[in-house]
This record gives sequence, C-alpha cells and structure tokens, in this order.
Amino acid sequence: MRLTKPSFSLRWVLAADAASSAGAGLLLMLAAEPLGTSLAIPTDLFFFAGLSMLPFAGLVLYVATRAAIAPKAVWAIIAFNALWALDSLLLPATGWVAPTNFGLALVVAQGLWVAVFAEIEYVALRRSMTEAA
Repeated sequence: MRLTKPSFSLRWVLAADAASSAGAGLLLMLAAEPLGTSLAIPTDLFFFAGLSMLPFAGLVLYVATRAAIAPKAVWAIIAFNALWALDSLLLPATGWVAPTNFGLALVVAQGLWVAVFAEIEYVALRRSMTEAA
C-alpha cells in the first residue's frame, strides 16, 4: 500500500526530521573535537554519529518528497528514530562514556528530541492512513 495523498503534517514532520538530522550531523562532524573535549565524550563518537546522520537525513528527505509515500518507509524511519533515542538514553547508563553534567544533559536532550520526532511521525502516519481509508 502507498499513501497517494499523505497528509501535510506527515510531509512536514519528515522534512523537519531530515533538516534536523542533517544539521545535527554536520555539527557533530565539524565540531567533534571541541564538543568531545568540553563534554568528555569521545571525539570519534561525535564524528561517526554525525556521519551516520547524513545518509539518514537524505533518505528521510527522499521519502518526504515523494508523490506517494510507502508507510513501510515511514515505519522504518520511526523505528530508526526510536532506536536512536533509546540508545541515546541508555548510553550514559552503560558506563562506556562518562560525560560532564552538561554532556549528559545534551545526550539526554537530543535523545528526547529524536523520540519526539518518532512520536509525531507515528501520529502523522496514522492520520494519513486513516484519511486514505
């Protein structure tokens, strides 16, 4: 099944997710050294996390701009966002990193930010699917 008329809210949240992911990815890559040093989080973690966000942002933008959107593609985006959020919230608990208090707040805040995207995408997808039925 393809959503031939996805809701405006679904397209909007996907585009916002793509922009947010691309911006955060570039920031993490370009500022990995100063962020890592000041937040006591490994520089490589920032760099490669940022690097992984760029293809994701491209995929999300691609899905957002299709005339018809496959719900499976949106479900995959939601799942990836949920996994990213969960990993972000669990990372400090593993002991693999020992960030500063501000670093901990930043990791948790961005995890919650991504969780909000997953939730809004879920609601918008359900609304689009209901409207299509």
